[in-house]
Amino acid sequence: MSAHLNLIDNEMSVDFTVDDILKYHGPGFPGGVAHAVKVLERALPALSPDGPAERREISVSTAHRGPGVRDTFEVVTRAVTEGRFTVDSSLERTDRGATLERYVFVLTYRGTSVRLEIRDGFVADEFIELGRKADRTEAEDARLTVLKQEMADRLLAAPADEVYDIVG
Repeated sequence: MSAHLNLIDNEMSVDFTVDDILKYHGPGFPGGVAHAVKVLERALPALSPDGPAERREISVSTAHRGPGVRDTFEVVTRAVTEGRFTVDSSLERTDRGATLERYVFVLTYRGTSVRLEIRDGFVADEFIELGRKADRTEAEDARLTVLKQEMADRLLAAPADEVYDIVG
């Protein structure tokens, strides 16, 4: 499934694909890119039901600290350089465990906000454990690279409404 995000930038239609985002981000964190894409696919229709949103009016707060997530929001919304992107650890859902706690996003557009939380089954415990491990071996780094791509593939193959719930 190829994601396609359509927004408006000063009255001009702007389209983004995962490939476009990866050209900016690079190959390092494809899972983070896929997460942010799914968040945008899920949130944008709720935030702007009558058509594409103005990309420079979207604000993002998240508990997720990853560069793939950050770079995706930067490419698509310019929120990082324009000061509308915040990493907020108070959004963490520690009651959901280490695997899911940081996959929380709040997007705001023209006075409307939606909160999204990931569903169970898309992030592997092994991925979180290896990702947070200090001093990984070469074999562990190689395994983490595989896990990142597997997660990205799993996310991109699923409809956004099966990956992220709008909870508020």
